[in-house]
Order: sequence, then C-alpha cells, then structure tokens
Amino acid sequence: MPSVQNRRLLGLSMILGLLLPVGLITGCLKQSPAPAAPAADPCEGYSDLEKKHRKLQRLIERQRVKLRETEAELSRVQVQLLEESARSVASEKQVKTQGKMLDEAVQEVVRAKAKLRTIESRAEAASTMAEAEIAIRATREGLATDAGVQKENLKRAEELLKMSSREFKNENYGGALYLAGQARSHINTIQLNRSQVEGWASQPGEVLFSQPLPLKILKRCNFRRTPDLQGRIIEILEPGTMIVGLAHKENWLRVHTEDGHAGWVHQSLAGIR
Repeated sequence: MPSVQNRRLLGLSMILGLLLPVGLITGCLKQSPAPAAPAADPCEGYSDLEKKHRKLQRLIERQRVKLRETEAELSRVQVQLLEESARSVASEKQVKTQGKMLDEAVQEVVRAKAKLRTIESRAEAASTMAEAEIAIRATREGLATDAGVQKENLKRAEELLKMSSREFKNENYGGALYLAGQARSHINTIQLNRSQVEGWASQPGEVLFSQPLPLKILKRCNFRRTPDLQGRIIEILEPGTMIVGLAHKENWLRVHTEDGHAGWVHQSLAGIR
C-alpha cells in the first residue's frame, strides 16, 4: 500500500496535469484576435442595378416619344403624297379630255349655232352675257388666293365670255348665247364648291386640300361623322366606292360620297382613282 505522502504527491501531480491544459487554453483566448475583413454590403449591387434600370427606362421613354413623332410625320407625308398623286392624275385627265377636245367641241357647237342665228334671240344672248359678266366679276372678288382649280374655272369662264362677245359682234347670237351659258356654268361650279366648303363645321386642325381629290375606297370601311374611331358610323363603304376628298386632319380624310353624304374615313383606306 502506498504511503500517505505518496498519495498526496500523486494527487498533486494529477491536479497539475489538469491545470496545465486549462492554462494553455486561457492564454490562447487572451491573445488579440486578427482583424476580420469587412463584410460586403449585399445592397450595393442592387443599387447599381436600380440606377441602370432607371437609366434604361428614361431611354425607352425618349424612344417612345421619337416613335410617336415619327408616326405623326409619316402620316402627314402620306396625306401630302395622296394629295399630290390625286392632283397629278386629275391634271393629266384634264389635259387629255379638255386640252384636245373641248375647244374643238366648242367650235363645232358654235358653227352649228351659226346656222340657227335667225331663231335665237339677240336680246336673250345679250341678257345671258350680262349675267355671266356680273357673276364672273363677283366670283373674282370673292375667290381666295389659293383657290387652285377654282381659278382655272374662273379663267375658262372669262375666255368663254370673250368668245361670246366676238360671236355677238358677228351677229351669231346663237353661238354667243351658247358660249355665255358655258361661262355661266363654270361660275356655277365654283359657287357650288364654295358653298360645300363654307357649310362645314370645321374640326380643329382640319386642312383643306387645294382642290377636291377624286378618290375611291380600297377596303371595306366605316364612314364616320367625326375623324376618330369613336365617331358615329354613318354607313359602311364597300371597296371601289367613289368619293371626293375635300380636307384632312392628321390621318383622316373628310370626303363626300356620290350620293352627297359627307363624313370621314381613315386615309389608309382610300386611294386615287
């Protein structure tokens, strides 16, 4: 059996063996820890993305504005092109039908009337010539500076009245009466066109064509009371329906049908005859 002293020494050794690891651990814990690297802010990446998103939105909005402006300009150019094309076609028809045949036809009628001079009344011819002269003078004073075809009608009426005066001096009263009547007919055409235009309830932004445009419907479409998709539908126009363009507002055309109805159609649905 170990002695009491030995047992004490053994117990002391065991205690020291237990305390030594504890001391080492405590010493390690007392050492200053190395500074940790700063943690990255998780919101920093989101902030950059948000800035890029707002920048992209502003860019898209600017592009939308440019697109709307481009569409409006394209619509305006299309209407102008339609007007120019119709005017060109109308001019060609006028040159072909009137330039070559009208004067010959007039002279033929005048020669025929000359054979009937004894039947026609000198007083009637003089009266018709006076009425034509008064109508020409009044029309000339009230005609707009940009009247276009209306001025052509006035010029033709003046020429016919001069021819009428020459025939009257030659005692061809029948020819004079006929020519004065033709002059009066041209003046009536001018007055009819003016009354149609002046009778409109013009829309804000509406622009008159310099001359009526002979058009036709290209696709089946709604004929509306006002120039918008909410306008009341007057009737349905079938392809090939003949119409006359009188004015435009943006991409809508104010037109008359052959039966006298007035309204609006979209310019993409109409073309020149």
